[in-house]
Amino acid sequence: MTRELTQYQILRELEPVAEANLNRHLSIAKEWHPHDYVPWDQGRNFAAMGGEDWDPSQSKLTEVAKIAMVTNLLTEDNLPSYHREIAENFSQDGAWGTWVGRWTAEENRHGIVIRDYLVVTRGVDPVALEQARMIHMTNGVQSPADWGGFLENVAYVTFQELATRVSHRNTGRVCDDPIADRMLQRIATDENLHMIFYRSLCSAGLDLAPDQAVEAITKVLTHFVMPGHGMPNFRRNGVMMAKHGIYDLRQHLEEVVAPVLKNWNIFERNDFGPRGEKAREELAAYMTRLAEDVAKFEEQRDRMLAREAARRELQPV
Repeated sequence: MTRELTQYQILRELEPVAEANLNRHLSIAKEWHPHDYVPWDQGRNFAAMGGEDWDPSQSKLTEVAKIAMVTNLLTEDNLPSYHREIAENFSQDGAWGTWVGRWTAEENRHGIVIRDYLVVTRGVDPVALEQARMIHMTNGVQSPADWGGFLENVAYVTFQELATRVSHRNTGRVCDDPIADRMLQRIATDENLHMIFYRSLCSAGLDLAPDQAVEAITKVLTHFVMPGHGMPNFRRNGVMMAKHGIYDLRQHLEEVVAPVLKNWNIFERNDFGPRGEKAREELAAYMTRLAEDVAKFEEQRDRMLAREAARRELQPV
């Protein structure tokens, strides 16, 4: 029978793991600076300083690239809300506190460089961007379920960091700009290192309290939404990003969920009690439904893209 641990006991037991993974992260994370990734020579003043305000004709980004860039940036902008959630459910002492501070600083760097790039290149409307930032940060984190405690939060950020990595990487590809691609690849590398930290902590949590951990993982995945949930036009923009392969259900299943569950040996473990077995069965059923949803989504997307192609062919040249 697996034991039931309190939040304090989990944090105390896993602090050596956190310290080891913090040291590992610090040893391999490479220093980089946002200003080195921004084409400053493309910048010019806006009207308030005697220049020209933004106009859609100034942007070199496609509509899809604009949507993806803004979605990624607003996700990074809402960092204070994520920091608050992590700080409240981890600890502000010792290795935990050092990690939370380091993670926050690294994530903040992502928002700095994306915004500088978009403003300097006039990729999107800076006024609309600022208005969306104010709304999203005022709303804060909007979780679809009542998550609480270390295990649920560390499970969520494991999947969230990997999902964000995929989104940044694919956004770089649709920007048709080697500068943007290089910048977003740099950010994606950070997100992957963050995922490895959280994945390692969740793995240790599974070893420490198997039933509690698999229940947390199951709850997180069956209620999962991207961290940008709640930002203006999130649903519409998410559909557009899925339609164009920036982040869709297949990527969620095959590049995020399945690899992490495989890393944790979720379906091969033999240390679950009755509660854990029940949660694992629920998780297995969810994975089956997700695979079915992938097939349905792709069928609908293919039909929609075919209709759009047919309409374009009928339009006069």
